[in-house]
Amino acid sequence: MTPQELKSILSHGLLSFPVTDFNAQGDFNQAGYIKRLEWLAPYGASALFAAGGTGEFFSLAASEYSQVIKTAVDTCATSVPILAGVGGSTRQAIEYAQEAERLGAKGLLLLPHYLTEASQDGVAAHVEAVCKSVNIGVVVYNRNVCRLNADLLEKLAERCPNLIGYKDGLGDIELMVSIRRRLGDRFSYLGGLPTAEVYAAAYKALGVPVYSSAVFNFVPKTAMDFYHAIARDDHATVGKLIDDFFLPYLDIRNRKAGYAVSIVKAGAKIAGYDAGPVRTPLTDLTAQEYEMLAALMDKMGPQGL
Repeated sequence: MTPQELKSILSHGLLSFPVTDFNAQGDFNQAGYIKRLEWLAPYGASALFAAGGTGEFFSLAASEYSQVIKTAVDTCATSVPILAGVGGSTRQAIEYAQEAERLGAKGLLLLPHYLTEASQDGVAAHVEAVCKSVNIGVVVYNRNVCRLNADLLEKLAERCPNLIGYKDGLGDIELMVSIRRRLGDRFSYLGGLPTAEVYAAAYKALGVPVYSSAVFNFVPKTAMDFYHAIARDDHATVGKLIDDFFLPYLDIRNRKAGYAVSIVKAGAKIAGYDAGPVRTPLTDLTAQEYEMLAALMDKMGPQGL
């Protein structure tokens, strides 16, 4: 798949990030991960991102990363494209990027580098180095310490033909508008704020109709119903799902830092696809919070195709 073919795929539809399965000892559970991907793939997501933020990329050892990406690529070879999360220092991100390309990933999501703050020029050099280390398409994730502006993204677009996507996790509307207006159709644009559904209507109005859904991991039918309602401007359905599900869901998610991942793993367990516990430094939901989520999911009804 060429970078431009991947860009076309990412310009339409719903995207999602499968959680990574661990067993009770906290080790990668390949069988559970295969079962999860086989369950989610037929629901119609345009692409799945393996070892992304929701997939706990930040907690994976290098050997585990290879297992996760290979398993995802092999399992979804005939169903849905797999993009791999990469991140960390520039050299580490390049190693992950080249490994993901070797294993057959169709593209990369370049997650923010960690810990240190950096100048715009330094972040741009980091992104350029990773892009030039591979031939597959790259989506850059503007979030936390990665805050590229429109000027530098335009320069990167000129230098890196395989930089085909921009994912926004900042929620800075002024910045998003400036990037979208400056770059036009050069990129595919993805909404990437946690629980992106809450922002989906606003981002669609900005010319960013595509977003990644975490709740697709455990209520895939509801996630797709919401996406289709957004796409057809069905404001009544959008409003009802926000009131009945997403706002109560946020009340649980916002109780502790890190719950954006923890609550997704809890939901997967309730749905019958237990992915095991989160790894430290994250913490799992309490028993009470787990029951609150279960009751909320029950209101959404069966999630079968």
